[in-house]
Amino acid sequence: MNLNDKIEFSDNKILLFEKKLSETKKVVITSHKSPDGDSVGSSLALYLYLTKKGFKVTVCHPDPAPPFLNWLFGFDKILNLEEDFIHVDQLINDADIIFCLDYNALNRTGNEMESLIHRSGAYRIMIDHHLYPSDEFDLSFSDINSCSTAQLIFDFIVALGDRELVDVNMGEAIYCGIMTDSGSFRFPSTTPHTHEVIAELLRIGVSNAKVHEAVFDTNTLGRLKLRGYAIDNKLEVLEDQHTAIMSLTKSELIRYNYQKGDTEGLVNVGLSILGVEKSIFLSEGDGYIKMSFRSKGEDNPINEMASKYFHGGGHANASGGKFEGTIEEAIAEVKRVLPEFKK
Repeated sequence: MNLNDKIEFSDNKILLFEKKLSETKKVVITSHKSPDGDSVGSSLALYLYLTKKGFKVTVCHPDPAPPFLNWLFGFDKILNLEEDFIHVDQLINDADIIFCLDYNALNRTGNEMESLIHRSGAYRIMIDHHLYPSDEFDLSFSDINSCSTAQLIFDFIVALGDRELVDVNMGEAIYCGIMTDSGSFRFPSTTPHTHEVIAELLRIGVSNAKVHEAVFDTNTLGRLKLRGYAIDNKLEVLEDQHTAIMSLTKSELIRYNYQKGDTEGLVNVGLSILGVEKSIFLSEGDGYIKMSFRSKGEDNPINEMASKYFHGGGHANASGGKFEGTIEEAIAEVKRVLPEFKK
């Protein structure tokens, strides 16, 4: 595949980027609030690539990444606004280029980081795969058909003519991002090209077993007990709506020594139940209820519900949202609107 034939990596866009990069001294890489495997993987892969090219690069995220990703090379170099506001503020203010990875609008970074990016005079470059990209960016590499932003980072490096610079450390970050955002290669967004990228990563020495084990097979006892409790006690199946709902309150999270990332993938458990076509997971945060939505089938989009009623959005079958109120009120609202989106 000639990536330059794809509109998101057209020759004109690549030339424009190369010209801007040649005038650049300081680069900051940002991602969305509550970073996940794709946002962390794509950020670190791009960080390692640009560092190898000789640029001064910093990764600045809105809040801490989940600990289960701390094995990735360069993880310890990630700064976050929540814990290091003054330093991150200064870096964003001084940046020549700000990369905006794995988000389609600046508000996905949270109010504080969005404000800092808006104040900065930096050139904003978006690389992302979500629907409905905004026009807030100076240059956009957007492909809503890509399974992950990490896959786009690989394509981006190849389009720049630097395929040979992709090493094992970069490759592990890219593999991690693709694996986690594609549901371990089972979501419909996984394409032949996805497997071609994975094959290239394996050829350069990336161990698929290592990455999978590091992400999925390094549970704490608290995480396993939390997941067992949620499945046994908090899972409700609405058979007439073919929907599973699971929720966890803040006190329940605290009871099992919750760490960021411990509930990752719980929403997919509900979707795995025979006869279930929609799954919704709710967890109580600080002042709002965080929601994850999943669905099966091209004719069964869940993002419409997330967008219309829960201040969210995302992919047709995988979206996020939030609700301001109690967890009981959020569940009641889900049940109220569900019939509107019956398959």
